[in-house]
Amino acid sequence: MDLSADEEESAQEIHVPADINWEMLDKSKFFFLGAALFSGVSATLYPVVLVKTRQQVAQSQVSGIRTAFSIVKNDGFRALYRGFGTSLMGTIPARALYMAALEVTKSNVGSATVNLGVPDPTAAAIANAVAGLTASMAAQLVWTPIDVVSQRLMVQGTNSSCSSHCRYENGIDAFRKIVHRDGPKGLYRGFGISILTYAPSNAVWWASYSVAQRLVWGGVGCYLSKKDGEGNNNSVTLRPDSKTVMAVQGVSAAMAGGISALITMPLDTIKTRLQVLDGEENGRRGPTIGQTVRNLVKEGGWLACYRGLGPRWASMSMSATTMITTYEFVKRLSAKNQESLT
Repeated sequence: MDLSADEEESAQEIHVPADINWEMLDKSKFFFLGAALFSGVSATLYPVVLVKTRQQVAQSQVSGIRTAFSIVKNDGFRALYRGFGTSLMGTIPARALYMAALEVTKSNVGSATVNLGVPDPTAAAIANAVAGLTASMAAQLVWTPIDVVSQRLMVQGTNSSCSSHCRYENGIDAFRKIVHRDGPKGLYRGFGISILTYAPSNAVWWASYSVAQRLVWGGVGCYLSKKDGEGNNNSVTLRPDSKTVMAVQGVSAAMAGGISALITMPLDTIKTRLQVLDGEENGRRGPTIGQTVRNLVKEGGWLACYRGLGPRWASMSMSATTMITTYEFVKRLSAKNQESLT
């Protein structure tokens, strides 16, 4: 992929290593390395996700730092990883499904839009958005039940968690009790709003990432042009090293993650409440979306929908940065023909 720096007085061009599509990947290597590396990423970020979830189900606004210290003080450091085993069990198959759907859709939609005469930058943004939307919807089929169980374990012991008869020993015990109490549909509580939260969020993220990457590369092009040859108006191809490529990807991912977190935060808060709280006044049906929104507004106004924004912003930005750099690294390691990447 070649990205031109938009300067009238020079014809500098940045040569970025070629993008790797679905056909270029060794699939078994891709999924194995992806499962291993993304498990490590999930382990690193899990405490932030747990703190965010605790904040979202709290009856009042408490800072993320105070929430974290309270958890460690009352239950020890291990409590920051409550439900992690269950989450990890779902992360591996969900990530595999996500990556497959993402790459297949991106490759096919990208080719189709270019064939229709759409300019490359626009085609890339469209392909990324559609791929993110499709991948998220596919992954939620696996992830929603795991999310319900792991979040129940995350908030166990708080005043806002489910009632006293819903004490869970571990993920398997939680799975069994949820199915016994609510049937299989209990594992898919909040599935609809999960789709409404994650599908648009992924579409926004991947489209924003595509646009942000081009903007950041444009800035890098201007910088390298001035650094490598001031006053030189000849055509020059600039070849950034691997560290520069990773830095640009990381910055672009963080920008896209922050935008997605801000846009979808209210939906994520409502989704978490639906999946965690039992809603005893409504029997076994659980609270509705309308009841959940009314309860949030009653507790703290519309700003209550943004509880946990700090940890979620940090989590999504860090996750996006580590995810995209790890993801691109996995793709390069899994490419069938390494010589073609330079």
